[in-house]
Amino acid sequence: MHLEIEIQNATERVDLPTKKRFIQWAQAALVKREKAVEVVIRIVDEAESRALNRDYRGKDRPTNVLSFPFEAPPQVPSNLLGDLVICAPVVMREAEAQNKSALSHWAHMTVHGMLHLQGFDHLDENEAEIMEARERQILHELGFSDPYAESSL
Repeated sequence: MHLEIEIQNATERVDLPTKKRFIQWAQAALVKREKAVEVVIRIVDEAESRALNRDYRGKDRPTNVLSFPFEAPPQVPSNLLGDLVICAPVVMREAEAQNKSALSHWAHMTVHGMLHLQGFDHLDENEAEIMEARERQILHELGFSDPYAESSL
């Protein structure tokens, strides 16, 4: 299955993962689909993350990843699965605070967001268990340790 990713870097950071890595992580999290899929990954700073989180989720603070699934009207052909907005400063701070490598946390946020785009959620305990198990499996297959363990280095 073909995956097309557009990376939008709206931050001044230069220490970001490569497009190749984002593609690898997103592809690993993609549930089998019959047609090609397009995803936009936008890397932002805290101001944009905070504004989007406030406007779309009612939470006036920056967050690590936001997912915006897209469903075209039936008469409009589209391969767009949706957009991921990942906040670079939050991801880097969380990785350090959680004693994880930055790369493993970027991978986790990409996988987490991709699962949200496909309907996975963690609003209740059962949904959270299913989603987290899937994340652990995907990240393990990518060579990363359990993102929910005390330390993932």
